Amino acid sequence: MTDRTPTTLAAAEAAAAHTEAGASEEAKNEKPRGLWSDAWRDLRRRPLFLIASAMIVVLLIIAAFPQLFTSVDPNFQDLTKARDTPSADAWFGYDNLGRDLYARAIVGARASILVGLAATLLTVLLGGVIGIISGYFGGIVDTLISRFSEIFMGLPFVLGAIVILTTMNAEVKVPSGTRIVTQVVLTIGVLSWPVSMRIMRSATIAAKQQDYVKAARALGASSGRIIFRHVLPNTLAPVMVYATIALGGFIGAEATLSFLGIGLREPVVSWGVMIADSRNYIQSAPHLLFFPAGFLVLTVLAFVMLGDAVRDALDPKQK
Repeated sequence: MTDRTPTTLAAAEAAAAHTEAGASEEAKNEKPRGLWSDAWRDLRRRPLFLIASAMIVVLLIIAAFPQLFTSVDPNFQDLTKARDTPSADAWFGYDNLGRDLYARAIVGARASILVGLAATLLTVLLGGVIGIISGYFGGIVDTLISRFSEIFMGLPFVLGAIVILTTMNAEVKVPSGTRIVTQVVLTIGVLSWPVSMRIMRSATIAAKQQDYVKAARALGASSGRIIFRHVLPNTLAPVMVYATIALGGFIGAEATLSFLGIGLREPVVSWGVMIADSRNYIQSAPHLLFFPAGFLVLTVLAFVMLGDAVRDALDPKQK
């Protein structure tokens, strides 16, 4: 009994040492996770992100394939059913011209989400390019760009949109759907780019002070190579967070402009246009407002929730 005890202990120690060595070797072989992979690993554990993503996926499917959800013509009018309440024939009821509200809400998702996506893309590209130039080169370039952006920052969004859209359509009584959608996207982008510019500028100023950028500059790398290979990949995170949150805000901005009569309009079908059509019947037929407004609120909420989750995942202070 006493002779076996040292042997048993030695075997246990050898097994433990082997296990520890194996774990150490495995840890050495494991590749370190980067910012985006670490953020994705964190996002998959957040219920807020999963709920928001599920909502957005459903909305995108509705916008891309509305025929899967309704076969009714959203512009078909039957005045005998004007402002009829929801029923088995029309789940959301009919509007003031006897058009099926459910069909219009489903088809309207495409224009509303398209405007939001296009405006966000334009804003991020325009502001990002100007911001990275301003932050990287600094000096007089940074001063001029910053002062120029303050002009747009000080201009109220609604007032600026009224001036721009009214001027563009001064000689056009009934603009085409493509024309007015393009104008709304350009207007939102022109009035909103300073925010993404400032975010990208701040991230660029912080990134260009890092040792890897100084080393690349010392090795003779050109400014273009440094920007695209070293600065840009390390400045995308805050801009992506802003873009996710801003997308919901731009969808709401489209509805605001449409309600004021200067945004999307007939023959385009959007949630903003439906809300604008309901303003004279809110008390007598509240369902005209309730359903498009409900879609709008859920969409904006989903993108804001997604943006909050992405921000927390990419914020080092939350780790």
